[in-house]
Amino acid sequence: MSALNLRQLDTRSPDFDAEFARLRHWSADTDAAIEQRVADILADVQARGDAAVLEYTARFDGLSADSVAALELTRDELKAAFEAITPAQRDALQAAAARVRSYHERQLAASGQSWSYRDEDGTLLGQKVTPLDRVGIYVPGGKAAYPSSVLMNAIPAHVAGVGEIIMVVPTPKGEKNALVLAAAYVAGVTRAFTIGGAQAVAALAYGTATVPPVDKVTGPGNAYVASAKRRVFGQVGIDMIAGPSEILVLADGSTPADWVAMDLFSQAEHDELAQSILLCPDAGYIAQVRAAIDRLLPTMPREAVIRASLEGRGALIVTRDMDEACAISNRIAPEHLEVSSAEPHRWEPLLKHAGAIFLGAYTSESLGDYCAGPNHVLPTSGTARFSSPLGTYDFQKRSSLIEVSEAGAQVLGVIAAELAYGEGLQGHALAAEYRLKR
Repeated sequence: MSALNLRQLDTRSPDFDAEFARLRHWSADTDAAIEQRVADILADVQARGDAAVLEYTARFDGLSADSVAALELTRDELKAAFEAITPAQRDALQAAAARVRSYHERQLAASGQSWSYRDEDGTLLGQKVTPLDRVGIYVPGGKAAYPSSVLMNAIPAHVAGVGEIIMVVPTPKGEKNALVLAAAYVAGVTRAFTIGGAQAVAALAYGTATVPPVDKVTGPGNAYVASAKRRVFGQVGIDMIAGPSEILVLADGSTPADWVAMDLFSQAEHDELAQSILLCPDAGYIAQVRAAIDRLLPTMPREAVIRASLEGRGALIVTRDMDEACAISNRIAPEHLEVSSAEPHRWEPLLKHAGAIFLGAYTSESLGDYCAGPNHVLPTSGTARFSSPLGTYDFQKRSSLIEVSEAGAQVLGVIAAELAYGEGLQGHALAAEYRLKR
């Protein structure tokens, strides 16, 4: 196979900004044909319920059934799958689940509790935090199986106190992945259905005779799933619309080049549109990484996908120094950010925008994908500028608490009435003034 054509940029180059803009460009424009097809599927499932779900499951997944109930996986089936996988797989699933659960329990304690206080007039103000009643998690099941996605979506929902967790997973031609089913058992999924695509999102959002409607849909999927999630938002909540996977490595040259090359591969192997970028002030080290990439690439089972990803959207960028590398990282706002440095905590304070930050040479992004503990559902395509990883807070809602004392009403009533008259809303003003002592 021909040599890898991986672009290399230098921030000192006069055309760097233009080249950098081309590198970052990724069109999130929707495909009109997909959007129309998804709109038709959603409307059909909303109108015909189970019958439409069965029809689309047979058409798109090659899986025929007499009823949607026949597509439901029982708790016994999930348990049987758990018992059928190898002891090593069982141990790995349970260890990963324990770490993910422990992390999200601490997250809940730090940011997911109700609170209140009383001011000087005795008025109570606060916030009541309550879990969602029922959520749906979408687990991809087409090109590959993702038991890790089951853990990352179901466990924080469970920790947050969600009453029911409904999993949907496509099983093309009826082929069920034992690890996915076992992960559902370990993560405490309430019910699971072997349906996928836009029809599964529609069933979760609108409900059918068999699939209960949920309050929120989370989890990644293909273009049809992303379009469906976008369209049902408002009827239900969603976590995010995810784009291609991304990794950005900030390196000071202290990490073995082979390690960094493989870290770049770890995202490039996901998809031809995935993006892997290395930022480093040491041109000699970048040359070492390039040599490692050329040497290791032919050994990879997904060589063709990695090659297409690196040639299409990858880059090696020589920066003036690590400070500039951090500034460029903030412009990119990557999904995964590795600080592959001998002094990662020196640079971490400069990094403002990233889905997850992996500190130090031993912290490979792949550990975060599976078992470190923090959630691997992360904002992509620069949305880390304003979005956060999936967490327990995504499975909760907040209600304001207000209990105004008699004394407090005398103070607040005057303020509210003044502002209400200014807005021309006499009813609001009088409702406040009726409670004033005359």
